[in-house]
Amino acid sequence: MDSLEKPRGGRPRAFDLDRALDAAMHLFWEHGYEATSLAMLREAMGLTPPQIYNAFTDKETLFRKALARYHETEIGFALDALSAQVPVREAISRLLLGAAQAYSRPGKPGGCLFVSGALAASPQAQAIADELRAYRKASEAAIADRLAKGRAAGELPEELSVESLAKYIAGVMNGMSIQARDGASAEELRVLALTALAAMPAEGQKREA
Repeated sequence: MDSLEKPRGGRPRAFDLDRALDAAMHLFWEHGYEATSLAMLREAMGLTPPQIYNAFTDKETLFRKALARYHETEIGFALDALSAQVPVREAISRLLLGAAQAYSRPGKPGGCLFVSGALAASPQAQAIADELRAYRKASEAAIADRLAKGRAAGELPEELSVESLAKYIAGVMNGMSIQARDGASAEELRVLALTALAAMPAEGQKREA
């Protein structure tokens, strides 16, 4: 765990916590957890080491707070899509097409922080990798829950495995995130989204044995 320099006394200056956290979030989003140094964080956040220490304690705690901030501010498209009072196919369409836009927004790092934050984590950062995995699993579970509601409403075949389909949709979104990191445009990501939507089973369609 990386420790920030401890304060050396004196009254800390007031600062905008959300603004500082946004700066850290974007840095982690762009470079990942391990490649983001404390020096980079201090410069991006515009804070002194004592201020960062007092507010966040250490780099790992700061990253966890940045993840929570990302969840709060950057994935509204997914929450809105899955909670919308629309047929399940429309909900998944909004989810995938929303990801195509969100993962390629100008002025922001490409992809999804939950996917790119620790793709190549060392053993020392295993706890961070585990937390990111938990966020991804929670997203997959939310997709499965929405699919289950659609199945219960007769919008999907009764024998459909919503867990398997949710894993497929989440996998497509993870792939879109990596493609966005590699420079894929919103339109290119949109094509991936539409291709995935074409694989969605139609109402009453039976699975192949």
